Amino acid sequence: MARKAKKRKYGKGAAKKVRRAMKKRKAGTLKSGRSGRKVKSRKQAIAIGLSEARKRGAKVPKKKKRA
Repeated sequence: MARKAKKRKYGKGAAKKVRRAMKKRKAGTLKSGRSGRKVKSRKQAIAIGLSEARKRGAKVPKKKKRA
């Protein structure tokens, strides 16, 4: 029985944005939104990358709503 190919959840554009954000975080130049503070957390860097990708129209799943 042949297995069905899985579709990508995140597009290549999203991966590029996240990679760029991670590199900036490592270099210490990634800053958060309004406050402009340096980002130290890996998770926050990923979130920033995905958010930028969403703005540019890359294939990224919608944000999950908190209950």
